[in-house]
Amino acid sequence: MITRRLFVAGTMAAALAKTPAFAADNVKVGLILPMTGPFASTGRQVQAGINAFMALKGNSVAGKTVEVVLRDDGGVADQTRRIAQELITGEGANILMGFGLTPLALSVAPLLGQAKVPAIITSATTSIITTKSEYYARTSMAGPQSAVPVAAWAVENNIKRTVTLVTDYGPGHDIEKGFVDAYKEKGGEIVESVRVPLQNPDFAPFLQRVLDSKPDALFVFVPSGVGALFMKQFTDRGLKDAGIKLIATGDVTDDDLLQGMGPAALGVITGHFYSANHDSPENKAFVAEVRKANDNMRPNFMSVGGYDAMQLAYLALEKTGGDTDGTKLIEAMKGASWISPRGPMSIDPATRDPIQDIYIREVKEVDGEMYNVEFATYEKIKDPFAK
Repeated sequence: MITRRLFVAGTMAAALAKTPAFAADNVKVGLILPMTGPFASTGRQVQAGINAFMALKGNSVAGKTVEVVLRDDGGVADQTRRIAQELITGEGANILMGFGLTPLALSVAPLLGQAKVPAIITSATTSIITTKSEYYARTSMAGPQSAVPVAAWAVENNIKRTVTLVTDYGPGHDIEKGFVDAYKEKGGEIVESVRVPLQNPDFAPFLQRVLDSKPDALFVFVPSGVGALFMKQFTDRGLKDAGIKLIATGDVTDDDLLQGMGPAALGVITGHFYSANHDSPENKAFVAEVRKANDNMRPNFMSVGGYDAMQLAYLALEKTGGDTDGTKLIEAMKGASWISPRGPMSIDPATRDPIQDIYIREVKEVDGEMYNVEFATYEKIKDPFAK
């Protein structure tokens, strides 16, 4: 007996399998982002990065016109999956792009293999994502990429005892492990590892534990958007006055929000793949375009993830001569390299994750504005958890 569930699943698979490879003169990019809800700032930044790329580079490649179709998933995984299916089967999308959070990216994994459509992750960072489908590529980062250089820098700068504090979800666990493993390997001591709830975080009781432990430093990861609250409580609870060094991943001092964090952020040391203050002609053009088109908004790492997703799509299309067969496109993405506004980067042919420089930065005031100012570079960093 064929049940209704099996019939529906089979019909979906058949529809995905019959999706046309490409329209003759058109390449359609299905962009799925949280444009509303609590993660709307992520969607806004990624969209700004994609628009900046097309403004600077044009909307055609390999003889094809590129059309971006934006859909809002509100940050809800069920919506992400439904929209992805509609974009593939109804809109004929040749490439998917976006995915603001790990669950949103993971929700489309089964569709990609059935339809043989590549998906470029602009934002989500949990290491396992690219292992769930051979049609994923990523232009953001795998979280531990930024944590490992911070650990190396800390040991090199005589920070011997550290407490770690991370948000209690997938990316936080990855980043915690990346830092702890690298720090211990280089001779550092982890005094304590603290995890803070994702929903409605109150850092005060955890920070009191840190203060009582008297470490040399506190290593932190919290999602973009929570950094301002953390920074205020770090200062208010007396950790800064106690001489405890604050070191972190770049999410904590998000470029989009840094100006509003105030003096508490000055001197914070972070490791990350992008700063709006990065000194290169590519970044200056990128920042200027984003500011011009978005009411003087400063681009952040989400924005450059969107920019580079389009760059990767263009490079792949150039390599295939405009052929939008999904298997050919994902193969063409492997090993791609270019100079991004973030600096040199490439796609690891084995994992389809970025290989990129990670910069150690200090928050400073530059021309009246707060910036993450880069002062050291760890080159060609891969995801330490890559299989």
